[in-house]
Amino acid sequence: MDKTETMACYDIQGHTAIVTGASSGLGVTFAEALAECGGNLVVAARRYEKLTQVAEDLKDRCDVEVLPIKVDVSREDDVNRMVNTAVDSFGSLEILVNNAGVASLSPSVEMPLEEWKKVIDINLTGSFLCARTAAREMIKRKYGKIVNVASIYGAVGDIFHAAPYYASKGAVINLTRALAIEWASYKVNVNAIAPGFFPSEMTQEIFKNEDAMRHILSRTPLGRTGDPADLKAVLVYLASPASNYVTGQTIYVDGGWTAL
Repeated sequence: MDKTETMACYDIQGHTAIVTGASSGLGVTFAEALAECGGNLVVAARRYEKLTQVAEDLKDRCDVEVLPIKVDVSREDDVNRMVNTAVDSFGSLEILVNNAGVASLSPSVEMPLEEWKKVIDINLTGSFLCARTAAREMIKRKYGKIVNVASIYGAVGDIFHAAPYYASKGAVINLTRALAIEWASYKVNVNAIAPGFFPSEMTQEIFKNEDAMRHILSRTPLGRTGDPADLKAVLVYLASPASNYVTGQTIYVDGGWTAL
């Protein structure tokens, strides 16, 4: 395989991708990565005003089609509408990035049941609903790339009181394995990215806390937190034909955190 053939493996020009949770943080990073590679995008989130700004910025900068859709991934009707709109607008659906997620910081003995349910409904049930609905379209064409966004906290515990987040991300990692096996014969690849600590709306309070940052850096062999650019190449790999023989895997982008 020469250089041209190698680079062609990463080509997603003209493919259609959905990125959930795309109104801020890592969702914007994932949407940028796909737009920069020429993919048509549906960006989805609950906060439509922020989402439309993201869409306009990507259109202007990357010269691709970007369609914002207001979606609550825990609602089946919303997810159905999102996938149908993507296919109706662009003719196909090749890529899904299951990024939408929330966390709830509270000691477990004090956590209200509704908080637990909210995190599980969005992080786990939402990932399942989006994957299931997208896969129905991908199976028709015998091709698809589903990338679930997990976390280092799907593999390890830590000092932060966020039990439903840990539980949901661990479940997302095993859901990734289950769906990968189930849909392998249809050439639908299902993998996960598990980020460590990156600057985002979800982590902004932690990044302001000096004690928390000392803890994080002490646990990270590379000695720094992540930069959004660290995630882009991993996503493009998993979203492109380059990963055709990779399925059911979780790639930890964490500076070595889970290697300790």
